[in-house]
Amino acid sequence: MLEMAPSFWNTLFLSRVQFAFTAMFHILWPVLTIGLSLFLLILEVLWLATKDAWYLSHCRFWSKLFTLNFAIGVATGIPMEFQFGTNWSAFAVAAGDIFGHLLGFEAAIAFMLEAAFLGIMLFGWRRVSPAMHLFATAMVCLGSLLSAYWIMVANSWMQTPTGGYLAGGRFVLVDQWASIKNPDALWGVSHMIIAALEISLFVVGGISAWYLLKRRHVEFFIKSFKMAVLVGLVVTPLQIFLGDGAGRATALHQPAKLAAMEAHWDTNRTGEGASWHFMAWPEQEKQRNRWEVNIPYALSILVTLSPLGRVTGMREFPRGDQPPVWLPFLAFRIMLFFGFLFFVLMVCTVWFWLRGEFTVAGIAERKWLLISWIISIPASYAAMEAGWIVREVGRQPWTIYGMVRTVDSAGQAPLAAVAASLLLFVAFYVALFIIFLLFARALILRGPDVQNLPENPGRDNFKARSNG
Repeated sequence: MLEMAPSFWNTLFLSRVQFAFTAMFHILWPVLTIGLSLFLLILEVLWLATKDAWYLSHCRFWSKLFTLNFAIGVATGIPMEFQFGTNWSAFAVAAGDIFGHLLGFEAAIAFMLEAAFLGIMLFGWRRVSPAMHLFATAMVCLGSLLSAYWIMVANSWMQTPTGGYLAGGRFVLVDQWASIKNPDALWGVSHMIIAALEISLFVVGGISAWYLLKRRHVEFFIKSFKMAVLVGLVVTPLQIFLGDGAGRATALHQPAKLAAMEAHWDTNRTGEGASWHFMAWPEQEKQRNRWEVNIPYALSILVTLSPLGRVTGMREFPRGDQPPVWLPFLAFRIMLFFGFLFFVLMVCTVWFWLRGEFTVAGIAERKWLLISWIISIPASYAAMEAGWIVREVGRQPWTIYGMVRTVDSAGQAPLAAVAASLLLFVAFYVALFIIFLLFARALILRGPDVQNLPENPGRDNFKARSNG
């Protein structure tokens, strides 16, 4: 049966499908734990500072969703890392000196910090003082951020490898600090962390909007809704700014990726600006677009800040070094579309707030606004996944950009073994997703516990609230 399979049906192809599937599934969970950990920290600080017990009740409610995401994230993340040994052993040999160090930093510095204080944060409400509990929450938040930092530094190094040289098929590390502060790291780390915060804000805001739409716990969730809007008003334009900067950095360090993102085939001549294709139908075999809708000079302005700036076209690169065009081109536009919609949604929401319509009675009348916030939950995840498609598919045909090709990075595992493991991963992850949905549904339907709120965050009331 396998002998009759199409030519692309091989160990390399299935290994790529498996890693893409596990990575895109796994990333769904850490992004929310990053944002929620910071949200929980802010709530706990506000509770201790204001003595408003509503903030404590919010901590208790949202920490349950955090715990659920953390558990699924751990369960899906560990098998993904094992693939570097089982499916990508050649890559592990080539990049082990630096890649192993960076992932080791993530495990030893970030994950262990997060895991060590997680128990205190979740179960220490009546066992430790409020100050100690706040410290534990802060350490969980710090661990989440550090975990994202080290993983993104490792990925950024694959995009723009620095700090050594390739010799005999192996990257020889010379300057570890140079590899950590590689050219893509600043934009890659900041863009991903802000994306995690943005997704978390839309999850908090979207769930709050659902309660407001159902007129359940309105006084409770209007508080979390307002907090999501306030922070989102800063985060959404900041993410657009970071995306713009990341795009110009891509043009500088990975011009083939930028050409794929924009279906830009021919370098613009001197004195002529490069047009931005609002939409197009790329034909990579013919190295052209069948049709395109253009905005003149826009690509030159976006990339070089000059209407006549030079933007390298795809034809400048040998076909063997060209990334696929269709996926990065469409994924980039999906990310761009949702990014600007989120900003518009945030501005509209603030507008209604300034008009005085954010009252317990008034907000429920804006059904279209609340429904938009609910829809923004899956939309924010779709935007993030589209961004990862741009980042990873646009790096092809390299695993270590410009040094080690993907075709030379896979191991020699039997085709049948890779196919079987892929099917098992799909079954296991689908089961985990169903379990998550069932638990999340039960959590949301149950709602928050707002009974017997303490009057102040003193140690006795801290314990009494926790017992309740």
